[in-house]
Amino acid sequence: MPDFTIKALTPNTFDDFAALVERNKGMFSGCWCTKFHPDCPEKGQSAEGNRTLKQRLVAEGIAHAALVYDGDLAVAWAEYGSPEELPDIHHRKEYLATAERLPDYRITCILVERGRRGQGLAAIALRGAVDLIAQAGGGLVEGYPHDTAGIRKKNSSFLYNGTRAMYEHEGFAYDRPKGQGNCVMVRQVAPSTPTPNRSSPPVRGDG
Repeated sequence: MPDFTIKALTPNTFDDFAALVERNKGMFSGCWCTKFHPDCPEKGQSAEGNRTLKQRLVAEGIAHAALVYDGDLAVAWAEYGSPEELPDIHHRKEYLATAERLPDYRITCILVERGRRGQGLAAIALRGAVDLIAQAGGGLVEGYPHDTAGIRKKNSSFLYNGTRAMYEHEGFAYDRPKGQGNCVMVRQVAPSTPTPNRSSPPVRGDG
């Protein structure tokens, strides 16, 4: 089995991330993993516009991800960030109506290179995101995977944030359903280095 390593998405690793996305046709119709970022004029206009937007957000330090490397090649990633960085989640109105508080971080997208799926890379990416969050001070972390219990088979191409079983294996607990087929999973992540106490952001109305 190869030895996989984790690197944070930064301006120094953006080209590796870009190469991974380009090999996989922009991921989800040229999204470039911008779907969950705040709305702006560039977002959703074109694949090239999404690429430019993602690169700008990374340069400004307001787009985060854990990249999984096989040698020098990035082969998977897990996007994470604060609710302010990633507000545009699926089923947002329902989510806000049932939330008691917002998390410190949310994990919104986990994707693995085509041809490399089924090797456990999604779980490695999730673990990498949790580790990077711990290094940043930890806190309450949410993920929104697919709850596939009772479903015979689901195409891995549509599992944009992994499965409930994978999150449970990585120490997350089920909180509540979200939309049709997704759920909210939560985990309190301890800081890997001492950090001042942080308060949770309040729940805000949609829009």
